[in-house]
Amino acid sequence: MIAEALERNPGYEAAQASLREAQDNLRAGYGVFYPQIGGNLSAAREKFSPIDFGRNAGSSVFNLFSLTGSITYVLDVFGGERRAVEALGAEADVQSATERAAWLALISNVVDGAIASAAYRAELDATRELVALETQQLKLAQVQFRAGTIAYSSVLDIQTQLESYQASVPGLEQRVVQADDLLATLAGRPPADWKAPIIEFSALVLPSDLPVSLPADLVRQRPDILAAEATAHAASANIGVATAALLPNVTLSAGAGANSTALSGLFASNGQAWNVGADMAQPIIEGGTLWFKRKAAIDDYNKAMALYRQTVLSALQQTADTLNALDHDAQALVAEEHALATAKDALNLSEANYRSGMANYLDVINADAQYRQAQIGDIEAMAVRYQDTVALFVALGGGWWNEPTG
Repeated sequence: MIAEALERNPGYEAAQASLREAQDNLRAGYGVFYPQIGGNLSAAREKFSPIDFGRNAGSSVFNLFSLTGSITYVLDVFGGERRAVEALGAEADVQSATERAAWLALISNVVDGAIASAAYRAELDATRELVALETQQLKLAQVQFRAGTIAYSSVLDIQTQLESYQASVPGLEQRVVQADDLLATLAGRPPADWKAPIIEFSALVLPSDLPVSLPADLVRQRPDILAAEATAHAASANIGVATAALLPNVTLSAGAGANSTALSGLFASNGQAWNVGADMAQPIIEGGTLWFKRKAAIDDYNKAMALYRQTVLSALQQTADTLNALDHDAQALVAEEHALATAKDALNLSEANYRSGMANYLDVINADAQYRQAQIGDIEAMAVRYQDTVALFVALGGGWWNEPTG
C-alpha cells in the first residue's frame, strides 16, 4: 500500500514537481555567472526620406539586411548575483524538505489508516460475537422468566445491553468503510475502483525496541525544521541582494554587426561595425526605496529566525508528548491485558463449573460476554499504542535510528 501510494498519490506528485521546479530555477540562476551572448538577424524594406536630415532630395526605397551579435557580462563586484543564486539554492532546500515532509506524511497516513482498518475490523468481529452471545443470553433469560425463576427486569437489562451492542455495529462498519476509502484515496485511486488489502489486527507487531528518551538533536532531521532552516538561509541571502542593490553595478559589453542593402553583401567590410565598453550604474536618489527594501529584508530574516526557533520548540514538545503518550499507552495496555486475562480465567472457571453442574449456562454466557468486552478494550489500547508509535516516527522525521542531517 505504501509503495502504491508513493507512486500514485497526487499530493506527493505535486510536492515532487515543486522540488524539480525549484531545482530547475536554481540551475537557471547559475547562468548569471557566465557571459550572455546573443545574436539577431533581420530583414526589412524601407523608404528613406532625406528631408528628415534637412536635405531637399527625393526619397528612396531599398532593402536593409542586418546581422548583429552582442556579449555582456555582469562583474557582480558586490555579490548581489551570488546571493540571489544562494537564495535560489535555499529555496530548493525548502522544497526538498517539503517533499520529504509530504513523503513522511503520506507514509504515516497509510500506516495509520491500515492500523485503523485492522482495529475496526477486529472490534467489529468481537462486537458481532457479543451480539450473538447477548442474543443467546436473552433467549435463555426469556425462558427463565416464563419459568418464573427470574424477574422481567432482568430480561429488560439483557435486552438493553443487546440493543446497545447492535447499535454500535453500524458505526463500526462505517469506520471500516471510511478507513478503506481513505487508503484508496491515499493510493491515488477512486474508492469504488480499489480496495485495500485486509490486514489482520493480530498480525501487527510493535518494533522490538521503543526508546523512552531521545537526544534532542534527533529532531533536527525533521522536514519542518530543515525547511525553517532553509527559509532563514534564503532570507539571509536576500539581505545580500538588497545590500548590493544600493551599490554600483558594473557590466562589460561588446557587440559587432553588419548592414547591407543586399543579402549577398552582408559581410562586406563597408557595412561592418563593432563596439566595446563598460557600464556602471549607481542609484543616487530613490526616495528611500532601496534602503527600506534592505531593512525589510532584514526584518524578514528576523521573522524567519523567530519562526525557526518556534518550529524547534514545537518539535521538541511534540516528541516529548509522543514519548509520554507511549509510556501511558504501555500502562493502559498492561491494565487492559490484566483485565483480559482475568476475564479469560473467569470464563474458564464458569465453563468448568457448568461442566460439573455447579453453574448454569447463563453464567457461562455472561462470562464469555465479559471476556469479549475485555477483548475490545485490549484491541483499542493496542491500536492507540500502534498509532502513537507511528506518531513517534513522524515526530523524529522518520525514526530514531537515523543520523541527524548536518
